[in-house]
Amino acid sequence: MSPQVQHPPTPADDYDSPWKTVLESCFPEFMAFYFATAHAQIDWSQGYEFKNTELRQVVRDAELGKRFADALVRVTLINGEENWIYIHIEVQGQHDPNFAPRMFTYNYRLYDRYGCPIASFAVLADDDAQWRPDHFGFAALGCKHSLEFPIAKLIDFASQIDQLTANPNPFALVTCAHLQTRQTKHNPQDRYTAKRTLVRLLYAHGWQRQRVLDLFAVLDWMMRLPDVLEQKLWHDIEQIEGETRMQYVTSVERLAIQRGRIEGMLEGQLEGMLKGKLEGKLEGQAKLLERLLTKRFGALPQSTLARLQSATADQLEHWADAILDAPTLAGVFANH
Repeated sequence: MSPQVQHPPTPADDYDSPWKTVLESCFPEFMAFYFATAHAQIDWSQGYEFKNTELRQVVRDAELGKRFADALVRVTLINGEENWIYIHIEVQGQHDPNFAPRMFTYNYRLYDRYGCPIASFAVLADDDAQWRPDHFGFAALGCKHSLEFPIAKLIDFASQIDQLTANPNPFALVTCAHLQTRQTKHNPQDRYTAKRTLVRLLYAHGWQRQRVLDLFAVLDWMMRLPDVLEQKLWHDIEQIEGETRMQYVTSVERLAIQRGRIEGMLEGQLEGMLKGKLEGKLEGQAKLLERLLTKRFGALPQSTLARLQSATADQLEHWADAILDAPTLAGVFANH
């Protein structure tokens, strides 16, 4: 029996921020896919407006710490009325006993602030088919106060992978990515195969270039791969774009797409250095920054290499922040 090939562990998965991004860029499609009844009652020809600044203020007033709802959107209904629609997307993998009370609190706080009906919606992405919190309320001395809110349970789509991949709604693809991210948590090779299939679908629906880029960013952020498989996937993407004659992802936007991953990685690791990690770690971060600079600007001069080797943690952090915005290598090191 031949030995089993050992792959590096799949990197930790991240859901929250990609969901926020795609929600704002594809809000009508979000409502159509998960909450079709509500979608049919909205006059989309009148447009819609995100009110996230106002939402953050309401959440602060509610004294709920770092927990906050993802979007507050003003829409016009087909009957001519204007309502605030409050969308709370909680992408979590386990029970939260405070979930329904939190939805209740957000809803009444928003009603108190704006004096109009608030519609609350939630997407549940855990693995427990029995956990479906969709209401909260209380009664005291004959007084009743309650909230019932629609939910979408992603696990309900687990048997519909083929239908999801054939559906042109972008949230079908996002849902499929979420499910396959969970299914391949301990199998990087299977995740690579699934991710390659979904990336190919990005070019099959006839979407505009920006939508392809936005959705690729979601897939790339959700479906993390070990470095070896990540490089293999980029080679596949180059082939796909050659076949379709759509050079979207492999153009200069590739660096911008990876901004969140690079900055998050550097931020976490550099924070450790600033807290007093060993000098060897500092050298490691200098090497990492050297690789990123080389990818961005090509071979580095000896003077730059020497500068990286003697840099402080503060300098490395500053240069890491500048690497994706600076137009030239010199710009990275300007003013620091």
